[in-house]
Amino acid sequence: MTDTLLTGQFVHYLLLVVGVLGSVAAYTAIHRLLSPPPAVDQSDLALLAKKDLGMSSAFSGLNPNGSLLDRLDLFLLKTLHLDVKLEELHMMMGRPNKPSPLDMLHLKEMAAAGLVGFIYFMTGSPVLGIFGLVGFLIPDLLSRERVRARQAAIMRSFPTFVDMAALTIEAGLDYMTAIDRILKNAKIKTELELELGKMLNEISLGYSRRDALKRLAMRTGLQEMRSFVGLIIQSDELGTSLVELLRNYATDMRFRRLSKAEKLAAQASTKMLIPLFIFIFPTVFIMMLAPMMKSLITGGLGF
Repeated sequence: MTDTLLTGQFVHYLLLVVGVLGSVAAYTAIHRLLSPPPAVDQSDLALLAKKDLGMSSAFSGLNPNGSLLDRLDLFLLKTLHLDVKLEELHMMMGRPNKPSPLDMLHLKEMAAAGLVGFIYFMTGSPVLGIFGLVGFLIPDLLSRERVRARQAAIMRSFPTFVDMAALTIEAGLDYMTAIDRILKNAKIKTELELELGKMLNEISLGYSRRDALKRLAMRTGLQEMRSFVGLIIQSDELGTSLVELLRNYATDMRFRRLSKAEKLAAQASTKMLIPLFIFIFPTVFIMMLAPMMKSLITGGLGF
């Protein structure tokens, strides 16, 4: 009788939590359906993602009267405003051929459907299966991790590039000519060299230097790159020495990287406590206490 009462109370509270979460989800869905699309910011990274070099949208091939998958894709893009977000994320990843923004959308759909099916199979409850829609967000986490890895790759070669740019400009070259010279002499094309090459191509296609530099900073999403671009633009506007600015910036960047390394080294001892408590201490205790417990169980400690 007591077990039945406890089970009934558990089910009651579980349904209460599901009802509250369902109400919040329903309100959020209705709000997104009825809310007008957000205003477009001309300086926003999203606008750059859609209009980069005149490229057409990755979702322009979807047919509103086509297959069920096309209609589902268009419904999600329209209601959740995913088109700009996915294209922005794809641009921050370096515009790889695979996955394309459409592939990223399909991956989100498959992750949501797969998680819904898994939860329903494990619990047998369609109400709890709805929580599997959280799988729609999982591919975004993986894509952002890929963006962070790309940004880390850019930052590994960025201080060296700033030093080389300062030396080349000091030799008498214009900063754009200096960047072009550095790229031509680079034997290995890293992510930084590829982005700088895109910037030079944009200038050759008619973009102003200022706009091309700003687009470079927006594509990488790095604060260090934005500061570098700001130094060049400031030097153009005020006529200050770009060489001294770049040298001071390279010194400051190395100091910050050293400070970050020291901070990570200081945190290492604290982070080591987690595997120590989870894996090492229990093993040591088992090795020390197992013989004693065995002797106690089989007939006393023997003294």
